[in-house]
Amino acid sequence: MSSFRPFCLKTALTILAMAGFVFLISVSLPTQAVAAEAAHTSEQNADPGTPTTASHTGGDQASLSEQKSLTAKAVDKAAQVAKSASSIFSRVPCLPPKEHGGNSMGSLPHVASKLANGKPVVIVAFGSSSTAGYGASSPEFNYPNRLARQLHREYPTADISVINAGIGGEDAPEMMKRLQTSVIDVHPDLVIWQVGTNAVLRNLDPAQTAKLVEEGVSRIQAAGSDVVLVDPQYSPRVTERAESANRMVKLLGRVAKLRHVGLFPRFEVMREWHEKQAIPVEGFVNSDGLHMNDWGYACFAQLLGDDIIQSVGQIRLGINVPANVRTYRPM
Repeated sequence: MSSFRPFCLKTALTILAMAGFVFLISVSLPTQAVAAEAAHTSEQNADPGTPTTASHTGGDQASLSEQKSLTAKAVDKAAQVAKSASSIFSRVPCLPPKEHGGNSMGSLPHVASKLANGKPVVIVAFGSSSTAGYGASSPEFNYPNRLARQLHREYPTADISVINAGIGGEDAPEMMKRLQTSVIDVHPDLVIWQVGTNAVLRNLDPAQTAKLVEEGVSRIQAAGSDVVLVDPQYSPRVTERAESANRMVKLLGRVAKLRHVGLFPRFEVMREWHEKQAIPVEGFVNSDGLHMNDWGYACFAQLLGDDIIQSVGQIRLGINVPANVRTYRPM
């Protein structure tokens, strides 16, 4: 019998260690899950400048079962998110719009030249909640993060940084106040500026918004960065204000042509998803009727990334596009 004692001692110690580990996991994971959910659901109502925090006070033995339940739910959610990420386009493919051919791939000379020559690249995604990623099931599924992963896959040895400078609820007036610190001072090679949606929802004058955007684009260009404007999304809460939305889309397009910068016509691209590709609105818009969901962000990032990659290819081939036609169009 004595020969079995060391084994029993080891077993007991192992069980105690595993029990302690499980207890730590059951306490910490629910805390993270609750914090993430609180941050996600309060984004629209919180002061953009105030960090969101969550605390976890230790519970007694009676709350332990509830904590374990939350842990199981958090694990299940993580598994679902991972599965969604791997199969998001296998269910519904992300197809290039048929109505918007004829890319002007010379529209991104700074970022394309740097990528073509193996130099570090900094991209700033500037905008409001759909840049921050509201509506995505996880921060990793917002469009800036998806774009970063796509570019890293294409250029595995390149030093590429995609900075998310999106703050929910803002539009041109608020963005102009932080343009210097959030964008220009970062010295980006490319600025992707998503703007106009909140102006429509707040009944702001589209002409005044366009004027501010033109001023901002001019400042970004003077600092030596490429610019791509992204107009409002095609979603129920935007299209119910059709007159203002259409005017905003046209004016932002006019700014892009006037300043010879890129334009991603998100409104028309999303409209084509619905009208030409027969994808239900619920297939690319969140249940709030405003923000994109995981698939919408993924396809948006994919199309944008494809064109950046093609722009690099044209720079490598020595193809130059005159400045007066440098207006970005997705495939």
